[in-house]
This record gives sequence, C-alpha cells and structure tokens, in this order.
Amino acid sequence: MKTPQLVRFDWAMKHLLRDKANFDVLEGFLTALLNEDIKILHILESESNQASENMKFNRVDLLVEDSQQRKIIIEIQNNREVDYLERLLFGTSKVIVDNHKLGEPYKNIAKIISVSILYFNLGRGDDYVYLGKTEFKGMHTGTPLLVKERKQVSDVLKNRFFFSEKDIFPKYFLIKTEKFENIIESPLDEWIYMIKNSEVKAEFKSKNIQIAKAKLDYMKMSAAEKRRHDRYLMDLASEKDIIDNAKQEGLEKGEKIGLEKGEKIGLEKGKKIGLEKGKVLANRQVILEGRKIGLSISILATMTGLTETAIKEIIKSL
Repeated sequence: MKTPQLVRFDWAMKHLLRDKANFDVLEGFLTALLNEDIKILHILESESNQASENMKFNRVDLLVEDSQQRKIIIEIQNNREVDYLERLLFGTSKVIVDNHKLGEPYKNIAKIISVSILYFNLGRGDDYVYLGKTEFKGMHTGTPLLVKERKQVSDVLKNRFFFSEKDIFPKYFLIKTEKFENIIESPLDEWIYMIKNSEVKAEFKSKNIQIAKAKLDYMKMSAAEKRRHDRYLMDLASEKDIIDNAKQEGLEKGEKIGLEKGEKIGLEKGKKIGLEKGKVLANRQVILEGRKIGLSISILATMTGLTETAIKEIIKSL
C-alpha cells in the first residue's frame, strides 16, 4: 500500500501546528533533536511568529516555551540567504531582550534554543546536523572553564543544595536536509526523513512521529486546505526557479542530441528530433525536481500538460 503524502513541514507549521492540540507533533520532533523529553507549554508572541505567509523570504518562525521555561525558535528556510548566521544571532538576542523585563535580575534571562531546518546548503561540512554553542577555553591549556551554580533540591524541607554547570548561552541547531541521505540510524533521522520527503514510513518508532503522520496526512485535509497547500508548493517551485531551470536544462540536452543526429540524417529532421527529445527531457527534469520539494502528481500534471498516468510512469523510471 502506498504511503500517504504528507503536507510539507514548513506549511504545516504555519497552518496546522500552531494549535495547542497539535503540540505533540512539535514535542516529538524536539524530543528527538534535544535527546530529552520535551513538553511545550505555549506559543509565544514575537514579530516573526505570525501565521501569515511571507513569500518574499519563504520564512517560517515559530517561538515556543517548554516546561523548563526555555524559549525554542523553530525556523525553516527554503532559499539561500546572505548573512544567515548573523540573522540567527540577531533573532536569539531579540528573544532574550523581549522576554526580559527592565530591572529584572540577570539570572532570570531566558535560555534560548534556535533550530534551523535548511533546504539549501549552508557552508561546507560532512554532516547534516550541526550544534553551535558558546564555550570558554583556556588560551594556554585548551581546557574548558566550568562555571557552576548552587541549586536547592526540590524538597525544601531537607535544606540541601547541589551544584550544576551553568548553561545560559543560546544553542543553535542547523539541520541540512539536502545533505541527509535518507539513511535512518536514530529517532532524529526519522523526523528529518519526514521533513525532507513529506513521508512517514510504517516502521518509524520515534516519539509521536506516527501521530505526525496522521495529522499531516494530505488526504485528510479539506478541499480548501489542499488548494492552499498546492498553491504554496507551486509558488515555492516558482521562487526556486525549478520549473524554468528544469525545462531549460532538458531543452538544451535535447538540442544537443538533435544536432548530433542532424549530422547523420539531415539538419531539419535533426532539429525536429532535438525539439521532441528536449520536451521529454524537460518534463522529466520538472518531475524530478518537483518531487524533491513534494509536488503532487496532480500539480505536476498541470505544470507539464501530461496525464497523471504518464507522470506516474515517468516517476517509476526515475
């Protein structure tokens, strides 16, 4: 049985996962990423934490607070952006300032965790998940500076204390979906697979991922929601120039084939062969690139002018 198509994760964050009833999906993803049980309390207000679509930048920012009062920024970025790391720094700094009242003790500064899901290649590296954090190391010894704070045990009647290492600086997670090779080795890999491919396999066992599968099932959306989701994918494809680039690449390949054959069978006939071959290759390239970003068969049929049956046959051959 074919695995149901899911809505794209970025679109779901804008339209579906902002409801408290759907926090379990985000909790499952964050639990796998942070390797600890996460409980989301609520969504926080911020300038960027809006449900409206921003097609200029294709950005999705979601700011939540967990049961430990940590502020977690979840952002999805589809297009390459200059100074992306600088904007991450600005974003975490702004969340700290916005959530710290004037005159309040510095010890109450919020712990910020920034999670970026990237659909483009940011920098060079051989991994698909990166963690960035602030550390202090000795200039001469290279050993880390451990700063601890005294905390009281939860049972105040015992009047006992313990010391724990301070963990106050923001942490940054960068998830490079294009670098992920669909090899599942951890619960987090299951979520990244879902985010990249809009699909959850039946054997996936990560916390709440099967709940995510049920809630993000494309087939369970209303007709109006499907239209909005499809429109979003088409706009996304247009912004990434996927269709134009794919068609141009296919036509160029076809023209080359036509010229090569034209030397043997005549120029006019060669041009005709090249044009026909170019159209075929262009459609194949459109389908290939479209499937990478989750375009449905019906959308691809509209874009290429082919029947859904023809689209399915091409997908099988890819």
